[in-house]
Amino acid sequence: MTANAPPNRDQAATPAALLRASPLPPLEARILLTHVLGWRHTQLITRADEALDSECVERYLALQARRVAGEPIAQIVGVREFFGLEFEVTPHVLIPRPETELLVETALTAMENLPRPRVLDLGTGTGAIAVAIASMRPDAQVTALDRSAEALAVAARNAARLLDAKRAGGAVTFAQSDWYGSLDTALRFDVIVSNPPYIASGDPHLEQGDLRYEPRGALTDEADGLSAIRAIVAGAPARLAARGVLWMEHGYNQAEAVRELLTAQGFVDVRSERDLAGIERISGGRLA
Repeated sequence: MTANAPPNRDQAATPAALLRASPLPPLEARILLTHVLGWRHTQLITRADEALDSECVERYLALQARRVAGEPIAQIVGVREFFGLEFEVTPHVLIPRPETELLVETALTAMENLPRPRVLDLGTGTGAIAVAIASMRPDAQVTALDRSAEALAVAARNAARLLDAKRAGGAVTFAQSDWYGSLDTALRFDVIVSNPPYIASGDPHLEQGDLRYEPRGALTDEADGLSAIRAIVAGAPARLAARGVLWMEHGYNQAEAVRELLTAQGFVDVRSERDLAGIERISGGRLA
């Protein structure tokens, strides 16, 4: 990114002037400026020529510089929208992506005819998947696991802020666990969902864009990209109720391999679903 000349600090800067001078894509610049000002996006239009005080200008320029250096927008402003909900984001968690909404939608379809469905989210991170499901199905009993204590703290705050404390399914249960490791062996679930680390070690994308700032352990298994998925698939039959389903997000070129793992473990009705870009983004199946 190449910076345009910023407004003269000796003159009163306006939202319009700051946006014109920004080296960022217009949407990113607007997000940062509304964050600093506490305005709605429409106010950048209706108040475009309003003089801003120097403190606001300096704060905006500082955030702009962080974005120019490559830091993700979600980490700069501390939030990211997912499934119509605004989630807290920190450097300890994976930033929720729009394509992961497909996993939530598919899980919700799988539990349509189940009263008080029991749901397990493995590697919850921000809690986006678990909280989105809990918000759409107030009667669902949701358990969310992560091996990172820092991530669980973020997820718990998101759940407390976004969910009705009196929801029929009760509060989401958060617990520290390496996949199923610390889970009570007597528990059974109707639906298991996961967005595990699936980028292979050495993939150049790990050193590009937003991924450079996200927790590496949430992105890669430091192996072939399938080791976490293997562990999830292998452990699922012992954790699923009769006819329970498992759905996982995976890489753009991993769908066939994931379907093979599911079939080998005895799952039926195995299939993959494509995201809006036409990529086979998630795969799953039902316990026979």
